[in-house]
Amino acid sequence: MRITSKGQVTIPLEIRKKIGLLPDTEVEFEIDGNIVRLKKKGKQSRRGSALISRLRGKGTIRMTTDEIMALTRG
Repeated sequence: MRITSKGQVTIPLEIRKKIGLLPDTEVEFEIDGNIVRLKKKGKQSRRGSALISRLRGKGTIRMTTDEIMALTRG
């Protein structure tokens, strides 16, 4: 495996699958002497979780599920 002129390297698919490296996964490097370790960054927040956490507690109108469904179905 070679490093490109931009400092990039392709992580083989088997390795990405084994440790769950999906697109947009944040990683960090650890250096131990002449050994470099790549690992997933601690507790990651997925995009959906981040959106939901920002919206949590923003609703000010109390409605039942039936009332919401009536509004969305017209």
